[in-house]
Amino acid sequence: MKAAVLPSHTLAQAYAQVRAFSEALAAPLTAEDCAIQSMPDASPVKWHLAHTSWFFETVILSKLPGYKPFDSRFAFLFNSYYEALGPRHPRPRRGLLTRPGLDEVMAWRAHVDAAMHAACADAHSDEDLRDPIILGLNHEQQHQELILTDIKHAFFSNPLLPAYRAQAAAPRAARKLEWHAHQGGVVAIGHDGSGFAFDNESPRHQVLVRPFRIASRPVSNGEYQAFIADGGYRRAELWLSDGWARVQDEHWEAPLYWLKDDDGSAKENSFVFTLSGAQPLDSHAPVEHVSFYEAAAYAAWAGKRLPTEFEWESASPMLDHGEVWEWTRSSYDPYPGFKAFDGVAAEYNGKFMVGQMVLRGGSLATPPGHIRPTYRNFFPPQARWQFSGIRLAEDI
Repeated sequence: MKAAVLPSHTLAQAYAQVRAFSEALAAPLTAEDCAIQSMPDASPVKWHLAHTSWFFETVILSKLPGYKPFDSRFAFLFNSYYEALGPRHPRPRRGLLTRPGLDEVMAWRAHVDAAMHAACADAHSDEDLRDPIILGLNHEQQHQELILTDIKHAFFSNPLLPAYRAQAAAPRAARKLEWHAHQGGVVAIGHDGSGFAFDNESPRHQVLVRPFRIASRPVSNGEYQAFIADGGYRRAELWLSDGWARVQDEHWEAPLYWLKDDDGSAKENSFVFTLSGAQPLDSHAPVEHVSFYEAAAYAAWAGKRLPTEFEWESASPMLDHGEVWEWTRSSYDPYPGFKAFDGVAAEYNGKFMVGQMVLRGGSLATPPGHIRPTYRNFFPPQARWQFSGIRLAEDI
């Protein structure tokens, strides 16, 4: 792992900025909001705030002389999936953790922050300390995105459909769909070693890409409405087998968060649930909260396909991205020569390299400075609660 801090920031400043942003995301929420877990795949906001402190305390501070944990019981409550660090509270039951309360979690964050301030100062001359801190900051940024995705699902599960924030997004202007051609050939894929990257982005290696075209923008809500109107969710021939089974079992009729009209029909969806509550569906905005299965079915309907992650990365200089995470047709596998992080962080990514699909690009929920062309996000193909969308590709 190559660690880097923006030139205008000391490590302590970067740490303070990232930690403050997490707390700003939680600021509009009540203590009750922060405690809710709406499904096993999501976590309470309070858990995200606690787990990120657990990471700094367990991975970094616990190894420093003289540090005393805020509460030794929290190691069990807020471990996520690190088998090497012992047992943990079950993920599907995180919403049962009414104690510690939000105030105590915030006091824990302050306790950790005080100790980390000194650790950041020492880290400038200690690479073994600096690298885990940089990893921890990027880890917290991942949880900042999860705070938004998870609270959106929680609020959608409330019949009142409460808003996380009052201001709604401005309507988008129509954007012409164009096609960028890529000549193909042998291309370099993966992180080049400058600055921070997760272990799954390396090593940089060569891949043969055939000539292709890729869409200039993601698929819009209006375009996806045409797919629905043409029977997209009723036409088995468009779907992968597992996707069609999911449509039948879960009665999918539209993307997650699209609201049915007054007559109960999803055919002419005119409203969608957003972080600003129920809002008119913007036909020009990118469709979001679709699964890989829906993305693949739409692509089949449109006579196109999804790009591979290698096509996406090689074409990324031509693309605007960062509105929605874009499903690719690539399974989440290790790059040739993949080497996991050292120590406890070895469990960070590698053990999830099965049964997942890669997404690229970043979304409006991704925190500033956390998007880069080599970033490999990954989720199971049925996942819909992330800000995931569709970009099309085709062979030349």
